[in-house]
Amino acid sequence: MLWIALDGAVNVRDVGGMPTADGSVTAEKRLLRADNLQGLSGQDVSRLVEEFGLTRVVDLRSVAEVTSEGPGPLVAVASVEHVHHSVIPVDVDKHWSSEPLDRGGVAVVSDVLLARRERFASENPDDVVSGHYLGYLEDRPDSVVAALRAIAGTSGAALVHCAAGKDRTGVIVALALLAIGVERDAVVADYAATAERIGAILARLRSSVTYAKGVNQVSDEQHTPRASGMERFLALVDSRYGGVVQWLADRGFGDADVELLRHKLLAV
Repeated sequence: MLWIALDGAVNVRDVGGMPTADGSVTAEKRLLRADNLQGLSGQDVSRLVEEFGLTRVVDLRSVAEVTSEGPGPLVAVASVEHVHHSVIPVDVDKHWSSEPLDRGGVAVVSDVLLARRERFASENPDDVVSGHYLGYLEDRPDSVVAALRAIAGTSGAALVHCAAGKDRTGVIVALALLAIGVERDAVVADYAATAERIGAILARLRSSVTYAKGVNQVSDEQHTPRASGMERFLALVDSRYGGVVQWLADRGFGDADVELLRHKLLAV
């Protein structure tokens, strides 16, 4: 894995160098993935912009999270565009717009996500994670498609992030890679690599008033991503929708979009 060592984030990597079924590889410095960006140092910002050519941040957090935590220091860089595509249910984001932080807006997001996790657990006790991920596609297909278009349409490198850089980020990055033909085993391995940093990720989240409650609602073991969770999620996408490419096509992300994404992410 192409880990990127930064002072103010602990789960940052470049998805370059991943093989495709047709013999190509993903290019470096095209798509980065990360956890929260609030703690980036000035040196981190300079490195991402100057060394990696970052020009767009794709933020998958809810309105509650963005309002509570803020966008981070990259927002001050004129050459870096920020786009926001939450995969949290629309009704939660609408609630936040009328529920300030001191009246529990962030807590609502945490509680809704926990309730959804518990619903998936009751329906499929051995398959909680994949059901949770399927919820992103079912609740916010608009945001999923928009996030992939944001990756494909930037002039430089795109960085996708959420809070931990494992679930929401993991799903969007996996969809982007599978859409362009990256080998499935490589995509699953990239997703599971976040487990190497899970202790540091959870420590960061527990230090934040925004995330501490949600992190502590389930065990560290339950927070840890495993290859089996992504494999089951993708199997569900296959069985319900005919696969990632078909799911995207049925929601307007067609051949031209895939070709643009391939042109963006593949080495030539």
